[in-house]
Amino acid sequence: MTNLKFDVLIIGSGLAGMTLALHLAEKKKVGLITKRDLLEGSSSYAQGGIAAVLDNSDSIQEHIHDTLVAGAGLCNEDTTRFIVENSKEAIDWLVDLGVPFTRDDSHQTGFHLTREGGHSHRRIIHAADATGAAVTSTLGQKIKAHPNITLLEDYIAIDVITSRKLGLEGKRCFGVYALDKIGDHVITIAANHTILASGGAGKVYLYTTNPDTATGDGIAMGWRAGCRVGNMEFIQFHPTCLYHPHSKSFLISEAVRGEGGILRLPDGTRFMPQHDERAELAPRDVVARAIDFEMKKHGLDCVYLDISYKPASFIQEHFPNIYAHCLELGIDITQQPIPVVPAAHYTCGGLVTDLKGRTDVEGLYAVGEVACTGLHGANRLASNSLLECMIIGKAAAADILASKPVKLPTMPDWDDSQVTDNDEEVVISHNWDELRRAMWDYVGIVRTNKRLERAQNRIKLLSEEINEYYSNFHITNDLIELRNLVQTAELIVRSALLRKESRGLHYSRDYPDTLPEAQETILTPQQ
Repeated sequence: MTNLKFDVLIIGSGLAGMTLALHLAEKKKVGLITKRDLLEGSSSYAQGGIAAVLDNSDSIQEHIHDTLVAGAGLCNEDTTRFIVENSKEAIDWLVDLGVPFTRDDSHQTGFHLTREGGHSHRRIIHAADATGAAVTSTLGQKIKAHPNITLLEDYIAIDVITSRKLGLEGKRCFGVYALDKIGDHVITIAANHTILASGGAGKVYLYTTNPDTATGDGIAMGWRAGCRVGNMEFIQFHPTCLYHPHSKSFLISEAVRGEGGILRLPDGTRFMPQHDERAELAPRDVVARAIDFEMKKHGLDCVYLDISYKPASFIQEHFPNIYAHCLELGIDITQQPIPVVPAAHYTCGGLVTDLKGRTDVEGLYAVGEVACTGLHGANRLASNSLLECMIIGKAAAADILASKPVKLPTMPDWDDSQVTDNDEEVVISHNWDELRRAMWDYVGIVRTNKRLERAQNRIKLLSEEINEYYSNFHITNDLIELRNLVQTAELIVRSALLRKESRGLHYSRDYPDTLPEAQETILTPQQ
């Protein structure tokens, strides 16, 4: 199998990719690429839930207001309104598909709604503390059963095939080259429409809540294809990642604080009220900076999140997965606080798109964390991201269904005749580690010009070495991911250096004030 052809090719199997596939499959032949198995992605790991206006005491305007406040002046109001106004319809779609949200028969909606930081109301619908897994497993079953969807597991996209690469006029996408990881060969996949739904770039940092697949692939591929990127400096650090040597990237949901969890120093002192009047319910950037400040001030490895004062039955009912996971590690959260640290969590910027998911390249769409629609601004409001996946995904599907197919040109096979087998895999692992440490040390929660310039210098050297390696050796999954990570890191640092203020998730000691007018950071590739 060296060549495939679909009406629509979707790269990524999170909620954005799944939503598109299911909305398109009745009328289109859909190919769905995923780097590992279908359910291995950030969506599956989402614990908290999905924000939506479902309660009669809540309102569209209040959800919009909360989003705009969290976004620190950079949210696009039209985008925010479009997504919030369609939130109930999106939840109804999931309920109709059979997603097992947590019930509460005493509530007017029939579901239990929780509250998270930055929200003025209880509006987070959830499936206990494993919402992402419940949603993606439900949708995944339908995708596997659909005759019009071809699932390509253990494939990784390498690059988008554009008219420029083929020596043709215009600026259009015709598909991708992808590595079959099991067969260890590259195939050409042609498509009328290609969707980048590959998630964010958390693995560019040493500590992250993201799965290993979050390597900025779609952002880097879109940039190389000629798409603009926006607001890449805004990386959300989740305040509470479990701190334990035997547990990598385990998230302690925002909902723990929403249900009364208190952040404490090792001696039991509560510290959040000293940093913000909203205390533990402040937006994530405020809480993450406060924890970072206290850890540096006191020389701590972690702080503690305490919900043990609540009844054990309450904790076990609301947070069964967190309770079970911590208990396996010897931490009984009904009796003792949870050790936590901030970790890179969400990429608020990405490929610039409109409300139909369209990028600057015709036929190429971006949906979900890979995209920058303007919803998240300078800081994503908790639980808005899964909502964005569904609503922009549905809008993109409608746009694709309404468009006319184009005649696809003949596309050449991948040429690796001039490369050899690599003989030093250590180069990849060393560069991977060096990049992630540099980003953590110099482009973290608190930034300075000097730190950013140090990161930029290291990234330039790494980029040159990685690109030389890429040109001379057979490609592997790790090499593809590393090439994408270093490109994404460069975009993050360039964007951060351009912002001469502190706003939302970007906090600079050199520019501690916020400018009166909010401006987006847009980078345009040189073609």
